[in-house]
Amino acid sequence: MGIFSLVTGWPGSSGFGSASTAEQVAEGIDASNLTAIVTGGASGIGAETVRVLALRGAHVVIAARNMEAANDTKQLILKSNPAARVDTLKLDLSSLKSVRSFADKFISMDLPLNILINNAGIMFCAYQLSEDGIEMQFATNHLGHFLLTNLLLEKMKSTARKTGIEGRIVNLSSIAHLHSYDEGIRFDNLNDSDGYSDKKAYGQSKLANILHANELSRRLQEEGANITVNSVHPGLIVTSLWRHSFFLMRVLKLFTSIFWKNVPQGAATTCYVALHPSLKGVTGKYFLDCNEEKPGIMAGEETLGKRLWDLSEKLVNSAQ
Repeated sequence: MGIFSLVTGWPGSSGFGSASTAEQVAEGIDASNLTAIVTGGASGIGAETVRVLALRGAHVVIAARNMEAANDTKQLILKSNPAARVDTLKLDLSSLKSVRSFADKFISMDLPLNILINNAGIMFCAYQLSEDGIEMQFATNHLGHFLLTNLLLEKMKSTARKTGIEGRIVNLSSIAHLHSYDEGIRFDNLNDSDGYSDKKAYGQSKLANILHANELSRRLQEEGANITVNSVHPGLIVTSLWRHSFFLMRVLKLFTSIFWKNVPQGAATTCYVALHPSLKGVTGKYFLDCNEEKPGIMAGEETLGKRLWDLSEKLVNSAQ
């Protein structure tokens, strides 16, 4: 897309660009036969994603840690769209126990599942371990979503089989995947405080999001499942993600204001990849400003993706 497209909002080959909003990219799409889960759907671009999916007729489940905020978002959506079908379920992605509990509750609701949007995340927080003993940004941004996706995969496969409608999984990554540790993923010292960098740990978790999407895509293609898996960079947006780095955000915004998006623009790429008919069958790709882009070199390394998958499986199984 290039700097020019980013600054001007000039559309790419998809017909959309950095200035496109979530409503615009989903215009005219009937999603009334679709059920979606959006993690972190209580605020920011997650809430806007929920609103637009519901506006297009989808039944949306907000998966959120803060149930008060999730219910407030639901009420806000219902106020402007009384016909909206929105449910809320508690999910704390830093806790593998909470992820398992969420999956059990969702499956017990006996709903189909067409779309899974792994949107929730934390950013630039001080070193800490999750209740499972995993570095917090990796635990929340990658491992929780890895387990959640695996637990919901059979439901997605059966929905796709019964309905004939392609399932879609969307992982929210970031351009920050380019700024991970030198080795990409700290396989041998993932949870060590020595050498910990809040910025690189965030980059590591975002690199993991792309590697996860690509490896899952490869596996699903191999077995002929009618499900696509892609990753997106939503752009720079002022949301609660910045709560650990408010000063840094202010400084960055001062010098890079032309690159920042508002929330409706920030949710556009997610909605485009989740809903747009032109992406039927497109899988294992990375999207930026509603157009396919090449991610960093490490993000495309299949061996790294397989190694991350094995590590992730080991970590979720040891926490049972």
